[in-house]
Amino acid sequence: MPELPEVEVVRRGLERWAAGRPVSAVEVLDVRSTRRHGAGPDDFAARLAGSRLAVPERRGKYLWIPLAGEDSALVAHLGMSGQLLVNDPADPAPRHLRIRLLLEPGEDDADRSRELRFVDQRIFGGLFLDRLVPADDLPGQLLPASVAHIGRDPLDPAFDPEAVHLRLRGRRTGLKRALLDQSLVSGIGNIYADEALWRARLHYARPTDTINRTESARLLAAVHEVMEEALAQGGTSFDSLYVNVNGESGYFDRSLDAYGRAGLPCRRCAAEGRVSLIVRRPFMNRSSSYCPRCQPVPRRARW
Repeated sequence: MPELPEVEVVRRGLERWAAGRPVSAVEVLDVRSTRRHGAGPDDFAARLAGSRLAVPERRGKYLWIPLAGEDSALVAHLGMSGQLLVNDPADPAPRHLRIRLLLEPGEDDADRSRELRFVDQRIFGGLFLDRLVPADDLPGQLLPASVAHIGRDPLDPAFDPEAVHLRLRGRRTGLKRALLDQSLVSGIGNIYADEALWRARLHYARPTDTINRTESARLLAAVHEVMEEALAQGGTSFDSLYVNVNGESGYFDRSLDAYGRAGLPCRRCAAEGRVSLIVRRPFMNRSSSYCPRCQPVPRRARW
């Protein structure tokens, strides 16, 4: 599933190519991709046609486009394989096209019409309209109701590391489980959790109630750092499913230090003249990759 950097890459592409454009027509090619829109695909298409897309917004992995002058937004749930692509309407339709929106030029846009396409191979994702509600954690900000419970992400200017530290200390769980809790810190998934923990030299099963301020600050700084680096490289793409709005893959996978490197030497240990191999262990129906020397298993580990 795409994580914060991959979703932000898509958001920036939509801001460039879709923001400010009126939606003149909507075609739902697979009703399964509108299953989160309770009123059904016909209502989805009727309400969206004639609206104007505002500047896309994001919190963590969650992406939405407010509708200008309305109290609702077009919310995108990308799931495992969802893509939002901006194409020329005359371009051939991709194999797994599920929804298409015809976008006309904006008021100050001399460009031609474009088509916003939702493509989803596995059909775990979808698009839906949701009402906007006030954010509890920042006066004046509006969020889709379905996103209101999501915590701020480390790239958010209003992110509060001290508040996250106190909430970590108040939990009795493993550190990686806490990082993956989107209500605590949003945007972090399996890849960037492994990378940040490696950079912070912390084991994924470290009990959260034993983390001190220095360690939590080091970890959250590592999360911020790795996400900024991934964003600069277009995110992490292991296959053709994770792409920007122009269909281009990111290349941060070449810079990964822990995730996907099981059995390979730890680069930090190698730089220090030591030999330690990255290991991979089952974790929450997924896996965790770490260096047993840099990130030793803690006492009272919480798996």
